[in-house]
Amino acid sequence: MNNKLDDIKKLESAPKVIKNLFTRNEINEFLQLYENLPITVHNKKQNVIKKRWLQGYNTNLEKIFCERLGKEIGSFKMDNLKDDDGKEILGLIQESYAPIGLHVDGGFELDNQIYKQSLIPLSSVGSTVIFKNRYYDGSTSFTQDPSELKKKNLKYGQNKRSDIHLKMYGDKPFNKQIHQKYLQHENINNLKGLEVELIYEWEVGSMLIFDRTHLHCSSSVIKGKKIGIATFTKK
Repeated sequence: MNNKLDDIKKLESAPKVIKNLFTRNEINEFLQLYENLPITVHNKKQNVIKKRWLQGYNTNLEKIFCERLGKEIGSFKMDNLKDDDGKEILGLIQESYAPIGLHVDGGFELDNQIYKQSLIPLSSVGSTVIFKNRYYDGSTSFTQDPSELKKKNLKYGQNKRSDIHLKMYGDKPFNKQIHQKYLQHENINNLKGLEVELIYEWEVGSMLIFDRTHLHCSSSVIKGKKIGIATFTKK
């Protein structure tokens, strides 16, 4: 359980989408940034390529991003892993060919007052499902898969695996229509007790902002691949 629980809850709010926040030229700059950055992880099982947004590759974009995010959420600090030189990264840029499962990005330091996270789509086909349900512990991937639950020897920066969510939110069956349309990659029984708050249909130029305590996942709607930037903040 996070040690700053009361402070975290005071600043919680509904997810929001800011449309037309970035111009086409700025999106092209983000895509060029992605091309220039070195690969951090190529997870062949998840079929995802992750690149850390390292500082110094495009200082103009860094300034634009921080200013526009600050206008929406007020003062913040970045809460990301550090690069090999101990310098804080600005986020993760992910190229996904398959949907990422149910998880929460609660961070890896329970003394931090986690705040908001953002998602900037760099491709147009995709969607993200935000659930009303919240979780107040560290970064966790929620699963019923016995092979995943056995994984205990995790490296720093890897989500722990848990099925604790199945005991937290009741036994109400998940909405079958939403499952069929958006979440076919998830076992419907793994979504028991969850309710959807927002389905964010990706739109290039927009940004999604939501609390880091929200359970969420990719939808199964992908056309070839999708690319997006995820960032994480604290107070």
